[in-house]
Amino acid sequence: MIDWNLTVAAIWRQRKEYLRPVLQIDPILPDDLFGIDVQKEQLIHNTERFLAGKPANNALLWGARGTGKSSLIKALLNAYRFQGLRLIEVDKQDLVYLPEIVDEIRELSQRFIIYCDDLSFEANDSHYKSLKSVLEGSIELPPENVLVYATSNRRHLLPEQMRDNLDTRLVDGEVHYSDAVEEKTSLSDRFGLSLAFYPQTAQTYLAIVDSYFPDAQDKREALHKAALDFAHQRASKSGRTAKQFYNTFADIKFD
Repeated sequence: MIDWNLTVAAIWRQRKEYLRPVLQIDPILPDDLFGIDVQKEQLIHNTERFLAGKPANNALLWGARGTGKSSLIKALLNAYRFQGLRLIEVDKQDLVYLPEIVDEIRELSQRFIIYCDDLSFEANDSHYKSLKSVLEGSIELPPENVLVYATSNRRHLLPEQMRDNLDTRLVDGEVHYSDAVEEKTSLSDRFGLSLAFYPQTAQTYLAIVDSYFPDAQDKREALHKAALDFAHQRASKSGRTAKQFYNTFADIKFD
């Protein structure tokens, strides 16, 4: 049994069916994240309302890869852990265990974020049904001390196909979507806060690179050229690419 007074994060392990305490937390903080100020402000506001016991929304962070979606959620844990915020990471395939996980924590004094990274479902995947019940409850109301924060590359978590729209019709000037479309959009609609993350500009990418190389003040031109070359090779200017660049060139002297 986890002592949540001492443990701030845990990961669900399916094979043993238990929550494993996380001993080494990623130390990232909100101020370490660049180019997502609007998204950061909204998620912080929502989290602070949650910690204050006020109404708050489940959040879906969706959009381009490597833009800081997962990092922002981890940064919130570090920023608010001393105010009682706790984090439980659950993989998509383990969502069937979500009701049991929530049952264990719903009466505790801490405030829990269930964190689902890279969330999306295929057409015949039924794992999302367990998530729906936690987001909005069933015969039992959803717990007041639990929110779900999920990241995804998709705006709609279930794939949409052209044939799903065949039964969509217009009645008295109003669009009535087919049952298939309603089913596939209803899951995303259960996240009251939806934050879009777009590909980052070269300027933002270089600002992130600069944050990793604070001692290279007089070598910025060479540093930026190397960083842009690195990004072009990967066809991505993102925070993730900047971190990979740092991992590769941390010990290099730029001339």
